Amino acid sequence: MSNDTSTAIARAAYKTLEPYHLAAYFNPQLRSVGEETGLDGHAWYVGARAAPMGPCAASVVTSAFYNFNPELIERVWPQAVEAGLDTVSDRRWAMLDNVLSDALGPLATDPELAKIAGRLHDISDTAVFAGRPLSAAWHCSPSPESPHLALWHAIALIREWRGDGHIASLVDAELDPTEAVVFHEATHPDPKARKVLGKRITQLTRQWSDEQWNAAAERLQTRGLLTHAEQGEALTDEGVALDAHIEGRTDVLASSIWRNVADAEDLITSARPYVKAVLTAGILPGTKKR
Repeated sequence: MSNDTSTAIARAAYKTLEPYHLAAYFNPQLRSVGEETGLDGHAWYVGARAAPMGPCAASVVTSAFYNFNPELIERVWPQAVEAGLDTVSDRRWAMLDNVLSDALGPLATDPELAKIAGRLHDISDTAVFAGRPLSAAWHCSPSPESPHLALWHAIALIREWRGDGHIASLVDAELDPTEAVVFHEATHPDPKARKVLGKRITQLTRQWSDEQWNAAAERLQTRGLLTHAEQGEALTDEGVALDAHIEGRTDVLASSIWRNVADAEDLITSARPYVKAVLTAGILPGTKKR
C-alpha cells in the first residue's frame, strides 16, 4: 500500500469512526453519571478520558489534553482522582453499555461486531506509542468483553493515537494551546472544510477567558494567520494554508498503522452501520433521532 493510500485511509477512518467514540462524551446519561460520582461536567470528562493514565500529576494530563486551560485541569483532575479513577472507568463503561445498546438495537448482537473490534485491536497493537502518552495509556487499559464496548475501546485507541499525533502537528506549527483553539474556531472560507464548536461552546468546555482568547487572536493576527475583529476571527490565505498543512501532517502521522492492512477499506466500510446507528439515535450534538 502506498503512503498516499494509507494517509487517505487514516483520514477516512477518523471521519468514519469518530462519532462512535464521541458517544462517551455526548449522551443523555452524562448528567446522571456526574451526579452519581459527585463530579461536574468538566471533572467527569477529564476523569473519564484520562482515567487510563492513572493518578498522575495534573500537569501530565494537561500536556495530553493540550488545548484545555491548565487551570481547569488543575482544578478538576484531583476531583476525579479523589472520586476514584476505577469508579469513574466502571461508571463510564456502564453508561456506554446502556447508551450504545440502545443506539445499536439489534446490531448490538451482530456477530460481525466482535470481528471488527478484534481487527481494530489487532491494528492498534502494531502502533508505536512513543510520544503518544494518552493513547499509550488507553492501550494498556483492558478491553471489555461485550462486542459493542470492545469496538468503542478499539476506536478510542486509534482515535487517541491520532489525537496525540495531532498535538505534535500543533506544536510543530508553533500554535500554543490557546492559539490552537482560536485558530481552529476561526471562520474557514470553505464551511465544509472542518467542524467547529463555536466560540461560546469552546470557551465553555476549554475554559479560556475572553482576555485569553483575544490575546491569542492578536498573536495569530500578528503572524498573518487570521483577521481579528468584533464579529469574530477568520483565517487568512496563510491561515488556510497552515490549517491544511496541520491536517495533512496529522493524517500522515496517523497513517503508519494502516500501511500494511490489506483489508483496511473493507474494515472501515464494515464499521459504518454501527456508527450510523449512533448518528441516527440523535444523541450527538447536531444530530436528531430518526
